[in-house]
Amino acid sequence: MLFFRDLRVAFHSLMRSKGLATIVILTLALGIGANAAIFTLVRGVLLKPLVNRDENRLVYIRQSAPSGGQDNTTFSVPEIKDIEGGVRSVSEFGDFSAMDFTMVGLGEPRGVQGGVVSGNYFEVVGLRPVLGRLIGPQDDGPNAAGVIVLTYRFWSTVYKKDPNVIGKTVRLSSIGDRPATVIGVLEPSVPYPADTEIIGNIVISPHHLSATMVTGRIHRMTELFGKLAPGATLDQARTELRTVYASMEKDHPDAYPDNGGYRIDAKMLRDQITSGARTVLLVLLAASGLVFIIACSNVANLILARTVRREGELSIRAALGASTGALRRMLLAESLLLCGAGAAIALIIAQPLVTILARYASRFSVRALDLAVDFSLLWVGVALAVVAAVILAFVPRLPSANASNGMNLASGSVRITSSTGRRQRIFAVTQIAASFVLLAGACMLITTLIALQTTQSGVDTRQVLVVDVPALYNGKTPQQVLDFYKESIRRIDALPGVTETAFGMIAPWRDAGGGFGVGLQFSGDGHVHGKDDPRALWRTISPGFFTALGVPIVAGRDFNTLDDQNREPVVIVSASLAQRMFPGQDPINRHVYWTDPVLEFMEGTASEKARFTSPHRIIGVAADVDDEHIVPAPTSAIYGTFADSRMFGGHLFIHTTANPYALVTPVTKIIRDMSADEPVEHAATLEDIRAKVLAPDRLNSLVFGVFAGVALLIAIVGVTGVLAFSVSARTREFGIRLALGSQPENLLRGVVAEGVVMAAVGVVAGAAFGLVVARVAGSYFGDLKMPGALPVIVSAFVLLGAAVVASMLPAARAARVDLIQALRSE
Repeated sequence: MLFFRDLRVAFHSLMRSKGLATIVILTLALGIGANAAIFTLVRGVLLKPLVNRDENRLVYIRQSAPSGGQDNTTFSVPEIKDIEGGVRSVSEFGDFSAMDFTMVGLGEPRGVQGGVVSGNYFEVVGLRPVLGRLIGPQDDGPNAAGVIVLTYRFWSTVYKKDPNVIGKTVRLSSIGDRPATVIGVLEPSVPYPADTEIIGNIVISPHHLSATMVTGRIHRMTELFGKLAPGATLDQARTELRTVYASMEKDHPDAYPDNGGYRIDAKMLRDQITSGARTVLLVLLAASGLVFIIACSNVANLILARTVRREGELSIRAALGASTGALRRMLLAESLLLCGAGAAIALIIAQPLVTILARYASRFSVRALDLAVDFSLLWVGVALAVVAAVILAFVPRLPSANASNGMNLASGSVRITSSTGRRQRIFAVTQIAASFVLLAGACMLITTLIALQTTQSGVDTRQVLVVDVPALYNGKTPQQVLDFYKESIRRIDALPGVTETAFGMIAPWRDAGGGFGVGLQFSGDGHVHGKDDPRALWRTISPGFFTALGVPIVAGRDFNTLDDQNREPVVIVSASLAQRMFPGQDPINRHVYWTDPVLEFMEGTASEKARFTSPHRIIGVAADVDDEHIVPAPTSAIYGTFADSRMFGGHLFIHTTANPYALVTPVTKIIRDMSADEPVEHAATLEDIRAKVLAPDRLNSLVFGVFAGVALLIAIVGVTGVLAFSVSARTREFGIRLALGSQPENLLRGVVAEGVVMAAVGVVAGAAFGLVVARVAGSYFGDLKMPGALPVIVSAFVLLGAAVVASMLPAARAARVDLIQALRSE
């Protein structure tokens, strides 16, 4: 009952200081709300269990060749069989191959991201259907019927949860084409290793049934998952995997060249799924923690100032017999009321903030898309409020009964003891230090974003429209597919405003990693073919591709229609490749040829394969086009004409002098008039594609910039408050100085200097703290970056400038002290 009485007294006390109470509540609401929202996000993405059954036994197995620039080489069928036969600590294995398909027969024709899995895949990864059934052992083997399962998100967003999709037959086209029946919808789950829309059995991909897929050890395109045997540990599985892998390397040295640095590893599936978001979310959590520290420091200063003004009241209470515990309980009651009100407002703020942050985090982890606000948000808010209340209740120094006379009961003036002043300055410095860390991080992200956005890509990004028109075979011959694209280009070229239309296999930046990822090995005239042959990107294009993108031909010529009829294979190479292979020489009419052993498994007839790997005469050299990276790097690329190789995927590049998006409707009509089943999707200018790739960097800058801005604002208010309170408490001192002949300008400079010193100490403390934290965090997160000199210097100057601005109002007040009133203040 005593505490409830304290709460009632505290409420009436705070009602007499409504302005201070409002500022404290709003500041705490900001700090608690941001932390509660971000903790909810971290819990939902990093800590919340997966829906997969036996999650604590699921592992993801990865093969990599880091020396060859391949973080994930995936596995081949022979490699998977060796692992399955030699590893006992993993009781079950499931495999998954990511493939893009063109799907016809279920609504609009569309390109879909798909997966091809073994019959036991869903059993291994512990997933169930919400409708129909999933792929099982009965769907394995070459004689099974083609079946597919829709992922929950694809089913709910595209087909609006229509149950009638079950039993529908579709036609899938990729490397070959096959029919398949929709048999089920997968429960809501994390789509990994790719953001898949459909998952089918191996029959839907004729390539998976080919002899090259089954027997080719270096034909790697399959991800591997496993379930630990009962009682087995991840370390045991890693040891066995590495032992088996060492035997594989010994038995098949040609498949694992020394220059690749091949290795194998395993991680728990949940750790693998969350790895992409872990660093950014933990850094975000740290940033919100700094905002909470800043908010509490600012509020602590306000509470200290209020306590100093109440010294007379507290001394009277102590003189009348109130114990230190009773006084502390009274302050705790006030703090709990303030923090409780702040937490209540924080929960209101946090709910929409969770939604906004979830969209932000979905760029790094698809788990954030299904994030929902739950009771964890409430508990986090309450916990933070209690922590803040305890801190604030124990910050002020309390009088004791025997010291009450020293508190000057009769005086109405404000006196600051040395300990109180020191505490206020420590809290102000803490705010500035935390603000500096946030500001330096935000400046680093913003300068990085500006550098990325201003980088010249080497292509015309504004006037080029890219439209996905994938190669759709569906019983057509390669020549018929080629004729379809040629006629499409001819008709689109006739549209008003179109200056050039061309075909390309890869959409710059959007398809990064496609087309054999790190490239294929090749050689050329004057070079000896060997296992260390260099690599180049393989790109299939049509005549006019470089003109459409605004890329100059620096030597030789572009492709033309005669090259289609010429039996001699010809290519165009990038400037970097020409310089590397033929330094100081004319590359025109020299030859390059593919030597990569993986080409043994390419689709096509024997004559088509022989032509593709035969020497190709160089007819032109084009300026480098780095379609993989936003910041261009020297690029080795070999461009072949689309009449000379089998096409996969496919994009039309349309250069226009008018608004590119005005062409979407007429281009779609042209394509659909020629083939009603042809998908026409994802129309966007190269500028917008590039902007979409930069979206995560832009979001990083925005989110951390908001945190830094809020922190800076609170810190400025804190410095202003400390100096204003210091000036009010030193009114008599300033009056005496003026009486003794001191100039008002000197008082002004002194107060401003006090603010700048606090800011400087805060900047140094923040720099030291940030350096220590960055080094410690760097040992756990390899992709964590330190800000350069420019962001640090800019942040320091911003804070010092803010301190000067914050100091001006109190300094001006000190300079305008009335001499007579100052001397009468006692």
